[in-house]
Amino acid sequence: MTPDARACAARVLVRVITEGRSLSEVLPAAIQVLADPRQRALVQELSYGTLRWYYRLDALLQRLLKKPLKQRDADVRCVLLVGLYQLDQLSMPQRVAINETVQATRTLNKQWASGLVNAVLRNYQRQAADLDDEVLAENIAGYAHPAWLIERLQADWPHDWERMLMANNARPPFSLRVNRQRVTRAEYMETLAEQSLEAVSLEHTVAGVRLEKPLPVELLPGFTTGYVSVQDGAAQLAAGLLDLHPGQRVLDACAAPGGKTAHILESEPGLAMVTAVDVDPRRLTRIGENLSRLSLHADLVEGDAGEPAAWWDGRCYERILLDAPCSATGVIRRHPDIKLLRKPGDIASLVSTQARLLQAMWPLLSPGGMLLYCTCSVLADENSGQIASFLKTYRDAAELPIAAAWGRECRHGRQVFPGENEMDGFYFACLTRSV
Repeated sequence: MTPDARACAARVLVRVITEGRSLSEVLPAAIQVLADPRQRALVQELSYGTLRWYYRLDALLQRLLKKPLKQRDADVRCVLLVGLYQLDQLSMPQRVAINETVQATRTLNKQWASGLVNAVLRNYQRQAADLDDEVLAENIAGYAHPAWLIERLQADWPHDWERMLMANNARPPFSLRVNRQRVTRAEYMETLAEQSLEAVSLEHTVAGVRLEKPLPVELLPGFTTGYVSVQDGAAQLAAGLLDLHPGQRVLDACAAPGGKTAHILESEPGLAMVTAVDVDPRRLTRIGENLSRLSLHADLVEGDAGEPAAWWDGRCYERILLDAPCSATGVIRRHPDIKLLRKPGDIASLVSTQARLLQAMWPLLSPGGMLLYCTCSVLADENSGQIASFLKTYRDAAELPIAAAWGRECRHGRQVFPGENEMDGFYFACLTRSV
């Protein structure tokens, strides 16, 4: 039997919630079995939405179940979460949501659970108002985030944590970067208007555009011919902060998937060299594919940015971009599975990795050059705390101030909050090496 959308979404959720797999890893393969594009879109909506509101939906489900389900019935539990998501967050006919979710138990060969699913969802219908009051009174369920992350944000951002959590639960914008080597932003927006695609310029960017409604990339005007790429507005700030000039050698460490590499090349075509390094050969291939679509070229190097002796030619770079591995707590609205997959113990390990990469990159920077450190995290230990530790250790390092109308000035560097000016949460710090 061909799996229906709700059963397919339940299977995806089992792999994320129970097996700890990432949504971006399991979802594409799962929806390939669905021939109808509308069904594929529904699976994506149900998967992303259920994970986005998981902690709220789980609290509701605990109140509706008389006893917990067995571990072997994780798929039934996920079907129930999918059903609650439809009733709680989506404006679809409740009768359809309940009937189709009950049907999903049969697709999963869990016919015994059809009565349970029907009863739980109909009980939710009757008790929704009271249950909503109950879960909103709890931090975890009310904010739909794990306790450890709520506490970290409260500590790091005592005046802003609540709006950051709310922004994490919003749907992300569909943001584009216009390739200004091929077309101006104004010209591209005219093309969008001619095709009745509503769009606005992204504030604080020189090439950013936000579409009012997302659509498959292959349907974007000029996408296949390199006129435009998908990239969040905050990520687009990096190329401008690098202050690029003709003749410079530029290193993009930890470069995959290559969006910033491409933007560097689009921003300054007169660069002497751009080297893009990534440790994963598959991700390096993806960089090459993205650059090829844009008719751009960089030297692609497979290697660990933390071990440059294995690949570096000994010539220093005037500009280094270190987009360091991080907790990704600034992009939760795009990757809601982070709420479940990231654990509090991960942060110390990530901070150690970031420090190792900074130390490894520093000797590769020319005196008087600039290293731009950035993360898509909003946690101070990975950002301003990381830079503070580095500056204490390296006497030849100094911070270059970032004068900008966007973001929040930190002890070191500058932080963009999730949702601010339609951007993801991002951190930037500029360092220079004394001559």
